[in-house]
Amino acid sequence: MRPPAFRLALLLIALFLAGCSTSSSPPSSDTSPQDFPEVGPATGSLIVAGGGQLGPEIWARFLELAGGHQARIVVIPTADASDEFPENWAGILPLLEAGAAQVTILHTRDPAVADSPIFTAPLESATGVWIPGGRQWRLVDAYLDTRTHGELRALLERGGVVGGTSAGASIQGSYLVRGDPETNQVLMAPGYEEGFGFLSGTAVDQHLLARGRENDLWELLDREPHLLGIGVDEGTALVVQGDRAEVIGTSQVLIYDSATPLRQPLSLRAGSVFDLGERRSISSTVAPEDAGRETLR
Repeated sequence: MRPPAFRLALLLIALFLAGCSTSSSPPSSDTSPQDFPEVGPATGSLIVAGGGQLGPEIWARFLELAGGHQARIVVIPTADASDEFPENWAGILPLLEAGAAQVTILHTRDPAVADSPIFTAPLESATGVWIPGGRQWRLVDAYLDTRTHGELRALLERGGVVGGTSAGASIQGSYLVRGDPETNQVLMAPGYEEGFGFLSGTAVDQHLLARGRENDLWELLDREPHLLGIGVDEGTALVVQGDRAEVIGTSQVLIYDSATPLRQPLSLRAGSVFDLGERRSISSTVAPEDAGRETLR
């Protein structure tokens, strides 16, 4: 039989080797830094459209992200001034023409109703939500921080898509531009500066070139330099998944960063891909007149 001292030495060596093995192995983790985007949603998708006539490529992408012909789509038209939205409301026709088989209209102007489980029930099974244009403040008054707002976040968390155009695009940012109830000419409106926040640290403007707004976001960035400005022209959209933003449509998306020395926005056309977190172009398609513009930092 081996002496006790020898057995003790063997035990100590075994414990030492086990400790070395444990310390040299990296801790197990199911996540990594890139799993947590800085700007876009961690799961699900956003479509941020600039208003005007949207082409079939935009509607088709929304329907695809919502699940194709089996998609369960909810349309929230509350930004519009109308009080009634019948089942055959013209605003849902592009979705039906794209092939959507199940479209539900959900509308209220009462935040107490928007906070009720009965009202939000259609959102619990939805795979996509579309928010048409109108005025941003109406969406704030009805839905901000209500159960409806929470269900939109839950939709993204389970991999669905939230899309919107014009006011339905601006509301997706964290800072709400043109929220003044009196006029859409005011960029910053006290009491109406908070959006739904699906795009963190951003301000989204729309109808950008069509309405001559291409320099307006600099005014906001002078006051809020940490924000990333996103300007989307008519007929155009950003498709956002995580921090990856792809341009689709017929015109341009302009990106505004206060760190840009020449205060020149980055112009992106269809096919361009931009990293919202790193604020840099991944691949870029620019018009000839845009060639030579500096990319953001």
